[in-house]
Amino acid sequence: MKATARPLALKISEIFVSLQGESSRVGLPSVFIRLTGCPLRCVWCDTTYAFNGGQTMSLPEILAEVAHHALPHVCVTGGEPLAQPACLPLLSELSEAGHAVSLETSGALDIGGVDPRVSRIVDLKAPGSGEFHRNRWQNLALLTANDELKLVLKDRADYEWARQLIVDRQLAALCPVLLSPVEGELPAVTLADWILADRLPVRFQLQLHKVLWGKMRGR
Repeated sequence: MKATARPLALKISEIFVSLQGESSRVGLPSVFIRLTGCPLRCVWCDTTYAFNGGQTMSLPEILAEVAHHALPHVCVTGGEPLAQPACLPLLSELSEAGHAVSLETSGALDIGGVDPRVSRIVDLKAPGSGEFHRNRWQNLALLTANDELKLVLKDRADYEWARQLIVDRQLAALCPVLLSPVEGELPAVTLADWILADRLPVRFQLQLHKVLWGKMRGR
C-alpha cells in the first residue's frame, strides 16, 4: 500500500494582525507569520522569544489561519524564516492565494529560492550587530526593484560603514535602502540628521509598531 505523503509543516511562533511597522509598506494592515528559530544572535534582537518554542502547523492550517484574517498583505518573519526549508513553499502558496507577500530575512541565508512574487526585505548586519560576518554578500546580486535592503545602525561607526557600502556598491540602484536606528542606542534624530547632511539616497525609518504599542508582543 502506498504511503500517503504528510503535508508540509512549519514551527510557528505566532500569527497575528498588526500594522506593518517597517519597509515601504509601513502602515498597511497585515497578517504576520512569525516562524520559530534563528541561527543568528544580534546583540539588539527584539524577538528573542522566537528562538525557541512555538507550535507545529501544517501548510494548510497556516493558509487557513491567514485566510481567516481577510487581509491582502502578509509578512513572513522570524526569527529567520529561511532557516526552515518549508518556508519556500509557504511563500509560494501565499502568493498563489493572491496575497501581497513580503519576507523579512537576515540576509545570512540564500534568498535565491524565494518565489519572485515575494518582496524580500534583506537585513544586512552592521558591525555593531555582532553578526556582520554572517552577511551573505552573494545575495546582493539577486536583488530586484521588488526587494528592499534594511540596515539597522547602532552608532556613528555603523553609519560610516553603511554610508560607504551604499556608495561603493551603489545599493540604491539595486532596490530601496532603509536605515533604522537601534532603539536605546542611537537617537533617531541623530541618524536623520546624518542622512540629510550626506544626502544619502535612502529611506529613514522607525519601527511604527513600537511607536504605537511599545514592545507589546503580537503587535
